[in-house]
Amino acid sequence: MRKIIRGRNGQRKITLLLTLMILLILLLAETMIVCAQSESAVAQSGSEAEPSEILTVGVPTDRCPIFYRDPENGEISGIGVDLMVTAAEKAGYQAEFREITEKSLKAALDNESYDVVMPFGSALTSESGKPSIVTDNLMQTPFTLVTKGRQDMPPLNKLHVGMLKSLAAGAETVNKLYPGIEITLYGTMDECVKALRDGKVDALLHNSYVWSYVLQKPSYSDLMVQPSAMFSMDFRIGTTNTPAGREKVARLNGGIALLDYNRRQAVILDYTSRRLYRYDLGDYLYQYGLLLFLSGLVLVFLIVIAIQRQRAMKREQEEKMRKMVDYDQLTGVLSLTGFRKKAEELIRAHPDIAYMISYNNIKDFKYINESFGKQAGDELLRFWADRSTERLSEEEAIGRLEGDHFAVLRRVNGMENLRGDEKDVFELVRDFFIAKGKDNRVLICSGIYVLTPEDYYHIDVDQMLDYARVAERKVRDSGKDGYAFYNQDQWERGKRMSDIVGHLTTAIRDGEIRVWYQPQVDYKEKKITGAEALCRWEHNKLGWLSPCEFIPILEESGGVYELNSFVWETVCQDLARWNAEGKHFSVSVNMSRNDIQTNPRIPEVFSNLVRTYRLSPDQLRIEITETAYVEDPAVLIRMTKQLREYGFKVEMDDFGSGYSSLHMLKEVPVDRIKLDLMFLSSRGEPEKGRVIVSHMIRMIHSLGMEMIAEGVETAEQADFLQERGCTEMQGYYFAKPMPADAFEKMLNGETQCSGFGQ
Repeated sequence: MRKIIRGRNGQRKITLLLTLMILLILLLAETMIVCAQSESAVAQSGSEAEPSEILTVGVPTDRCPIFYRDPENGEISGIGVDLMVTAAEKAGYQAEFREITEKSLKAALDNESYDVVMPFGSALTSESGKPSIVTDNLMQTPFTLVTKGRQDMPPLNKLHVGMLKSLAAGAETVNKLYPGIEITLYGTMDECVKALRDGKVDALLHNSYVWSYVLQKPSYSDLMVQPSAMFSMDFRIGTTNTPAGREKVARLNGGIALLDYNRRQAVILDYTSRRLYRYDLGDYLYQYGLLLFLSGLVLVFLIVIAIQRQRAMKREQEEKMRKMVDYDQLTGVLSLTGFRKKAEELIRAHPDIAYMISYNNIKDFKYINESFGKQAGDELLRFWADRSTERLSEEEAIGRLEGDHFAVLRRVNGMENLRGDEKDVFELVRDFFIAKGKDNRVLICSGIYVLTPEDYYHIDVDQMLDYARVAERKVRDSGKDGYAFYNQDQWERGKRMSDIVGHLTTAIRDGEIRVWYQPQVDYKEKKITGAEALCRWEHNKLGWLSPCEFIPILEESGGVYELNSFVWETVCQDLARWNAEGKHFSVSVNMSRNDIQTNPRIPEVFSNLVRTYRLSPDQLRIEITETAYVEDPAVLIRMTKQLREYGFKVEMDDFGSGYSSLHMLKEVPVDRIKLDLMFLSSRGEPEKGRVIVSHMIRMIHSLGMEMIAEGVETAEQADFLQERGCTEMQGYYFAKPMPADAFEKMLNGETQCSGFGQ
């Protein structure tokens, strides 16, 4: 094995092994970083700014493929350059790169002609003693030890390693990570290798990406990567710790947070698979020197053969890598990356063809796997891919995006294509298990986006897929299968929903969402008896949001529990303060069916709150809408009983707005009914509405339940309700919802409900 490694074939295996190790480290490290940073960073960064301000970036150029000068145009290129350009653009900068002429990054920090310097593993002090500040991690860079031949390596902190002087800043970070490690710095890579061969150091340490380039040098064929000694270091941007420096770092952090994970991987894969190393005369002489002595003609022949074989193997390796990236291993169709490339290629090559993109999804696929096994699920996916491929021409494409999600680029041939696909693909897929004697029909949801003329000039396959996904979501949410076409209004609504759902936690933290109170009164006694807690949201981007908009969105996304939990605790805090001031009354708070689904132990949550803030349970009235009882009666009735056992009062909200009101009165054990005054509205026949309300009031009293009328807007409505025996009321006639301080003034008598003066 050692002989092979020391030969030319060994060199190629080293490169292949190193490439595979790099991909593995990147997948593990980058996934952890993206998961930890993306949500908070995106929320804070806002919309991307247009590149305008020049940002001068100082970088070394001796670290190919991280940083190097392109031999064709002389420009600074590399993985770090591409990622920095993207992050800078997203932060509102236009990055311009300059080669660092100083002996180290620490010295470069003192050069004010650079706005920022990179790369840093961590913050350090400049050569003149100035403190520095660094950005969030741009990427994780794997570092690897290289030794002379295969060796058993001791722990890192026991080693004497050699590094380049240009990596002095990185050496400091390594010393911090592995106390006890001895590091000697050398000016060039040849000096490093000489020290290794002379036994002055145990190993050489450098970035694995750089090793993948350096070890292509034939004279280094006796060097070997030690994969067991691989570790990762941060790759950050630094500058001096000044107000201006901190501003740049903050903006760049926003740009880094917006870097797409796939984009990072694509850049790294692009550069690590390029043929960047150029053989020089010394390399050829080293590798083929013996042949030169034998014959010049033979030498030329062998050089040509060797180069061709090397290129062929490289092409073969690149083709293998391309297939791994561009094709789905399970179904054989294109992967997401491959579909992007193929779709863009076809659209660009055929501007005369009207195309559409469909996004297709098997509904509840996970239950298929659970019911019939993963093997059956895989067979279904392969069957779907095979049937779809049979229907496609060379100008069309299909890709498996993830799981059970497929995308198809199709010609637009009217309804013929759709009907043909329905018959020859979708119906066969739907009946896949039925054909095998199993009583299970597969449901497929599809969204279709038809390309516009603009799409052929500015090809953005990801955006087209997003549009098709929106249409697919519309079908899926309807509870049916089939297909739907993209709707621009739906897309805009989706973006607005994202701004609302994604910003909720930050809005609560920053005080954008506040609890307001609407008084509940005894109209007969002309006094305030309680209040209903409501919330108001002044979004930092969208402005004031109506509860009618953001509450249904949060219910749909599952975020309403976080909002309601905030409201419940805020109400308890306010009640505790008012109790201390001698004002003892109750407040109604809303609880939704989604809250119970998120946390089935809601009664314990309320019990802990009243215990924490030393409240009486009857000070919290738990409102549950009538429609919630209708949709999930068994669970909510059980929850209502548990709440009452803890001593809480439970109210049925919006009574009269549904279709099962009388049935609910019989089944649900609530304490108070909130009567919806929709029957007293100006629509329809008012007299019939008054008759209905009168009988509802008598019926509720006969059942021994308390009641309050909500939505009272006029004196006539208030007087009518009082005459019929309903004296507790709530509505704009008395007061609109108001902030807590305004409500306190009303409690103190500083202001008065408007309805009391009539």
